[in-house]
Amino acid sequence: MLEAAREQVASACARLADEGLVVGTAGNVSMRVDDHLVVTPTGGVFGAMTAEEMAVITPAGELVEGQRGPTSELALHLLLYDRMDAGAVVHTHAPYATALSCVVDEVPAVHYSMLMFGGSLKVAPYATFGTEELAGNVESALSGRTACLMQNHGHVGYAHDLATAIESALLVEWACTVYWRARALGEPAALSDEQLQDVAAQVMRLGYGQA
Repeated sequence: MLEAAREQVASACARLADEGLVVGTAGNVSMRVDDHLVVTPTGGVFGAMTAEEMAVITPAGELVEGQRGPTSELALHLLLYDRMDAGAVVHTHAPYATALSCVVDEVPAVHYSMLMFGGSLKVAPYATFGTEELAGNVESALSGRTACLMQNHGHVGYAHDLATAIESALLVEWACTVYWRARALGEPAALSDEQLQDVAAQVMRLGYGQA
């Protein structure tokens, strides 16, 4: 199972690179496998990482297997697995998400598809990467959500599995792009909590997006 998980994480890294959500070593990915976590290694180059390079750690952060240690953002990943019961975590430096994190405190819910990660995107206050302070700021910004932005840094999100976490990361960047372009034209209209609740109820009623 660990070998398959390593392959999945490597494939996820390649897709994020292909989609332009990461550049070079900027970003990290992880997923839970029973009582272990498979994590991208420190200094790993997206688009070039192999399954063999992935680090395998315990939930306490101890290295079990791997040529190199885990990502420098390990504290952030461990917090999301511990506090949010995540199945997978994705952190990107996607351009529109990162740009908006420098100028706004929150990206409003400008499209109902943002319900995938809880609605609007809050921006966690800046803290040095790899610190417990940043992890704590992210935990607060994720209240009621599964994705947020980090000021002057990028995006982070989690899901029950890696495929969903990747799709959420792509949607975050799409939503940030829509907001950016709409704001260039005027003040974007945001959906209210009531409107979002109506959308959620409609999704349940129609079984929208379900097999």
